[in-house]
Amino acid sequence: MGKYFTIDELCRSDKASELGIDNTPSSMLVRNMEYLIENLLDPIREKLGRPIHVTSGYRNDQLNKAVGGTTGSQHTKGEAVDITLKSRERNRRLFELVRNSGLEFDQLIDEKNYQWLHVSLTKGKNRKQILHL
Repeated sequence: MGKYFTIDELCRSDKASELGIDNTPSSMLVRNMEYLIENLLDPIREKLGRPIHVTSGYRNDQLNKAVGGTTGSQHTKGEAVDITLKSRERNRRLFELVRNSGLEFDQLIDEKNYQWLHVSLTKGKNRKQILHL
């Protein structure tokens, strides 16, 4: 567990509850999420100075398919989260904060004109990929 984020928070899913999907991660996936929290999410929260809402974190393959996620998504590996500050303008500023933070990340994606942001981090080589979808 990190300073600001929890594994439970990253695994919580209204869609999983609605469909009766058990979204409990394996211990390896928990380690990936702990790494993501400690090395990216908590540092982003520290730099921002205010809470960040996680809209989607870990998704097992069944849940990922149910929400229309891509096959092989980093969400299924415990390496990605979708986050928001609940406004496009605040999300745009958060995007710039992450982009310019010097923090290691694999992907930083502006989803649907800043409706939310996707951020990911791997334990391997990170691409520092910045996308607008």
